[in-house]
Amino acid sequence: MIEGVADLEAIRKEGKAENYMIEPADAPARSGASAGPDWEKRRVLVALAAVIMGYIAESVLAAQVVGITAFVVAAIVGGWSNYRKAIRAIPRRDLNMSVLMSVAVIGAVALGEYEEAGVVALLFGVSEMLEGWTMDRARRSIRELMDIAPRSARVERGGVVSDVSVEEIVVDDIMHVRPGEKLAMDGVVTSGVSSVNQAAITGESIPVEKAVGDEVYAGTLNVQGLLRVQVTKRVEDTTIAKIIHMVEDAQAHRAPSQAFVERFAAIYTPIVIGLAAGIALLPPLLAGQSWEPWVYRGLTLLVVSCPCALVVSTPVAIVSAISNAAKRGVLIKGGVYLEQMGSVTAIAFDKTGTLTIGSPAVTDVVPLGDNAPVVSVLADAAAIERHSEHPLAKAVLDEADRQGIAVPESHDFKATFGAGASATVDGRRLRIGSLKLFPEVADDVRAQVIALESEGKTVLLLGDESGPLGLIAVADRVREDAPSVISDLRKAGVEHAVILTGDNERVAASVAAQVGADRFEASLLPQDKVGAVKTLLADYGKVAMVGDGVNDAPALATATVGIAMGGAGSDTALETADIALLSDDLSQLPFTVSLSRAALNTIRVNIAFSLGIKLIAVLAVFPGWLTLWLAILADMGASVLVTLNGVRLLRYR
Repeated sequence: MIEGVADLEAIRKEGKAENYMIEPADAPARSGASAGPDWEKRRVLVALAAVIMGYIAESVLAAQVVGITAFVVAAIVGGWSNYRKAIRAIPRRDLNMSVLMSVAVIGAVALGEYEEAGVVALLFGVSEMLEGWTMDRARRSIRELMDIAPRSARVERGGVVSDVSVEEIVVDDIMHVRPGEKLAMDGVVTSGVSSVNQAAITGESIPVEKAVGDEVYAGTLNVQGLLRVQVTKRVEDTTIAKIIHMVEDAQAHRAPSQAFVERFAAIYTPIVIGLAAGIALLPPLLAGQSWEPWVYRGLTLLVVSCPCALVVSTPVAIVSAISNAAKRGVLIKGGVYLEQMGSVTAIAFDKTGTLTIGSPAVTDVVPLGDNAPVVSVLADAAAIERHSEHPLAKAVLDEADRQGIAVPESHDFKATFGAGASATVDGRRLRIGSLKLFPEVADDVRAQVIALESEGKTVLLLGDESGPLGLIAVADRVREDAPSVISDLRKAGVEHAVILTGDNERVAASVAAQVGADRFEASLLPQDKVGAVKTLLADYGKVAMVGDGVNDAPALATATVGIAMGGAGSDTALETADIALLSDDLSQLPFTVSLSRAALNTIRVNIAFSLGIKLIAVLAVFPGWLTLWLAILADMGASVLVTLNGVRLLRYR
């Protein structure tokens, strides 16, 4: 192997030292891939048969030699993988649980406690097998995600439609997707109308209507109608592929509690070995006590002090929670964010597109004076706004179109940053915008503007050189579920809901009152939101920020946890946020908080239980109440219980 370069065989060799099988990412699944778990099961069954045979030989047949041989076989077979791990760990000075168990079994054989050596090895083998099974159960949901998208699609090329493997499909290919079929690739609908069930990606239970120009995702189900879809991403870049990769990556990253447990175990294990050596050696050497009972107690302490349950207490809970969230359309990028989300005391919301629909609509048209009817006000406003790309301009144009109003031509359009715009319409110079554009406005008109703004509306004034001719009120509707979501967040333990918005204070106050937020910050530019989040962090400690993942990226990065809405269609959201709600559904937020808090509680209970059991068992060693096989039974039981407790998070709702 050249320095700085590692070939596959070198990596396999290192992996084998840690008991891992290394294969290239694109290697086909091997038929013998399941040999590992099957071998573990067979090994445990052989050890169990040997233990049973040993008891029968000694108790029934009085054949001591046969019994001893059977128990030694059980000790060898039951602890085989354990001994291999210990042999590899000792040269690295890694005194892990495999080393502890190996010393205990070998010591029992040396003392002539063949029966206990065999039972200890058997019970530890059973423990390993059960832990492997439960962890595999937690990870199975990710394998289910991998199977969501079909491996081939019907693709139209040169007027001919044929089945093509997803690896051969390229960007701009046209897929034909019939009713009842799943989409194999991400793309955009080019013809057809249908409803698509996106539950596998976004967690939405109700199918979403899709028409020409709409995005669709690999792994979603076409419920009705034939769709022609233009592929926009290669198979490795699809939304589902990114989700799978990010969830696997999240499961590999250690959470703070997991890092603590590993640091604790690294200090704890050498101390235990030293204590066990002291118990085994000091009474015989210093007090003339018999060697056998004290060596036995030392070995028992090694077994019962093994931090198996403690080490598995955290990762299985984190893997289970992240997997559960992924199946429900919530992408949590790591255990650290899961734990932080479980301890936030405040959540800050970007207003537009998060608490509101994000598509403003005209609510009021108020002519000022006798010579400006509603139709005229809308027509002139639309004439100016047809040249603007502002969201409020679209609302005005949509309303004019809805009412069937003919919009006159305009020219010499000029935008005034932060205030509005002007243009020439039918020979008149007209302007439209906020009060900043109309400093000369009369008090009665200003009072009308303030009254509309107090209702949560944004007011545009239309006027000419002589003054305002009319008012147009525009509002972004609050999401129907926003008040209930904030109520549910409070029930989940989040004490404060805060709105951060670029809108004026009156609009922000109105939305805050409608949704039940207890604080708001208004008239914020994107860079101002960063300062607002820092203030919230100083006031409340841990703060989550919910936004669209694009404009709010700096604020999302500043918060304790950044949460992006509607991440399924946004690469930026997937990359920027710590947590992505893959659908545009706010109700996923209380679930995420509740799941995170449940995971935190599970981890705390597991750690406390693991340490408590160890303490009781260790205290029982000194008077000689604890035998080797009872010690391993207690250790195995604790490990299985904390693992099963963590796996419960897979079913959390």
